[in-house]
Amino acid sequence: MDLNTTLAAQYGGNSNTGCVGYLPTPWLPYIQVARLSPPAGFFLIYLPHVFGVLHGAIARQAPLEETARAAAITFAGSLFVSNAIHIWNDLIDAPLDAQVERTKNRPIPRGAVSPSVALLYTFSQTIGALALLPYVAPGYSIRETSIYALPSIVGWMYHPWAKCHTNYPQAVLGFCVAWGIVIGSLAMDVELFTYDPFGHQNSAPAVDFAAVFLFLACILWTMIYDITLGIYAHQDLQDDQKAEIKSIAVLYRDKTWVLLLDMSGLLTVYGIVGGMTLSYYVLSVGGSIVTLSLIVARAELRSSESCWWWFGNGFWYAGGAITAGLLAEYAQVFL
Repeated sequence: MDLNTTLAAQYGGNSNTGCVGYLPTPWLPYIQVARLSPPAGFFLIYLPHVFGVLHGAIARQAPLEETARAAAITFAGSLFVSNAIHIWNDLIDAPLDAQVERTKNRPIPRGAVSPSVALLYTFSQTIGALALLPYVAPGYSIRETSIYALPSIVGWMYHPWAKCHTNYPQAVLGFCVAWGIVIGSLAMDVELFTYDPFGHQNSAPAVDFAAVFLFLACILWTMIYDITLGIYAHQDLQDDQKAEIKSIAVLYRDKTWVLLLDMSGLLTVYGIVGGMTLSYYVLSVGGSIVTLSLIVARAELRSSESCWWWFGNGFWYAGGAITAGLLAEYAQVFL
């Protein structure tokens, strides 16, 4: 099996290598449909929560114990959310996936998991995520926490249809993933926005503008990773055109590199507004610039093998750089 075929199976929802290969064969389709191996999909969901937790920890100069608690509870919640949204997406996308070479052998299109079982599987993971919701932000009522979670829930439910309605389904995905920053910040008792329509607290509406810029940067980071703005999406370009699937790659063809440059600018503005120090700019901003420059310079958008390599590695570079910069900034609380 050549590298291209191996990577396509690994990241296309058909992985049966590594630890997964030791599991009983009947279990494999359920691991695959939830994208549990490799866990890149899970970390795509979890890392924005980490960004939010660290943003809140820096803003409040929170003790390590509180930050660790927030990171742990969002880790558990992200696992259930990741499982639910991947299964739901595959369930709705099954007819389209059957028309695309990279996805036609996913568990639902190939018949290894029936639609009814996939729906029950989705519900079970959703219930798990909702059960953890009261523990995410102990300082808030379940009603308040649910209101904060609602936009991402609606977004995740709609996302599978976005590619049929707009040329920017990656932006919808980016919004849903980046909402983890809102939840992560909330877990640290820091709200992205505050508004009390009933006047209980007699406070004016307020917005955490630093977090807004981090949120926008995370949207682009997600787009760069998952459909990778002309990298991952270029793998499916011909199939997407035949199936009339909308995406940024279909719309912009070879001009998608332009959006790759915006993320570093947003991270820089976040640092300025948030009062970050040199360590943040070197690690988060500098690391992202290096990562994006490498992707723009090295990725061959019409080479599937090159696309797969950058799809699997570019995510860790940029996400790791942002995390490292925020961690370095937070570490200064204890110095």
